[in-house]
Amino acid sequence: MEIIEVNNKKLAEEFIEVNVLINKGNPNYIRPLDKDIQDVFNLQKNKAFRFGEAIRWVLKDAEGNLLGRIAAFTNSKYKTIGDDVHVGGIGFFDCTNDQRAADILMDVAKHWLLNKGMEAMDGPINFGERDRWWGLVTEGFQEPLYCMNYNPPYYQELFENYGFKVFFNQICFGLNPKDGLTEKVMERYLPVAENPDFKAIHIKKNKLEKFAADFTIIYNKAWAGHGGIKQIEQKAVLTMFNNMKQIMDEKINWFVYDKNEPIAMFINIPDLNQWFKYLNGKFDIWHKLKFLILQRTKPSKKFNGLVFGVVPEYHGKGIDSFLIVEAANFIQDKTPYTEYEMQWIGDFNPKMLNIAENLGGAFQSRKLVTYRYLFDRSKEFKRHPILE
Repeated sequence: MEIIEVNNKKLAEEFIEVNVLINKGNPNYIRPLDKDIQDVFNLQKNKAFRFGEAIRWVLKDAEGNLLGRIAAFTNSKYKTIGDDVHVGGIGFFDCTNDQRAADILMDVAKHWLLNKGMEAMDGPINFGERDRWWGLVTEGFQEPLYCMNYNPPYYQELFENYGFKVFFNQICFGLNPKDGLTEKVMERYLPVAENPDFKAIHIKKNKLEKFAADFTIIYNKAWAGHGGIKQIEQKAVLTMFNNMKQIMDEKINWFVYDKNEPIAMFINIPDLNQWFKYLNGKFDIWHKLKFLILQRTKPSKKFNGLVFGVVPEYHGKGIDSFLIVEAANFIQDKTPYTEYEMQWIGDFNPKMLNIAENLGGAFQSRKLVTYRYLFDRSKEFKRHPILE
């Protein structure tokens, strides 16, 4: 076997091709857009290069056949509460069902990270934000959501045989949005609904600057400072909203206000993979045109949850139920969606898990895992701390 660093266009294409070969014949596999993978390793496109570096390899057999791939990253901004080691990352792992091949891939990443001063590696993770390419699928091998990792079941054994341990589980929940909500949710909803200070409204594309400002306020109060998550700037949110504008559905994005002060939000998008699965990874001018045609002629019946948050001072006051019911009343009557799946919630976040579990008809749709491997094998392993 030969391990080769990706350092030219041909090898970069082979890096993408490995994922296609490994999943060949699986009807649930949806090929990611090539550009979405390429952008991760593009210095001009990925802001994570400001704080670290990334490297890729492919693995071939003696005849030159592709057997696997892996990437490794350092990122000074990647920190978890309580960490007492410098942690690097691995991601975009794919491999044939061969422990020796997997060990070669993981060894080359480990040695590179050791040389960069790292003392542990988490994986599979992204070189960038956590809403993309994060975690190993261990349960729920149905069609993946857009920019969600997808892998054969045997990868779990490859990781754990190497010595990786579960750092945290990533739980996704699904439901039929046409189903009714639980009595508990409705009971918590009513007192808030009776208070005229509170209102819920859906996003409007002609007022994206206002909603970007509201998103920024809620996000920074609810998440910044937790588990290494940094403050977000309004400019970045507005750019994100403008980029989403073409596929944004106003009716599935909701905000709650207390006397015009933004206090909660529920951000969703139609499942892009329901269109991208027809593009075979391509997004040139012709495939963009095909995408636009698909959007108009084949409406997505599924939408995905990206962000659900309530600012801390309103926790335990029924705001989450108010947001859910107000959104559900509108979505059930005025949209065509019959499937909903939330992006993952870490098992270190019991409050958010409780909200998800108490939605009407909610069920665990899939589980992914973020693993950690300590280079000092005698050091005590600690799981991700529970958020209070």
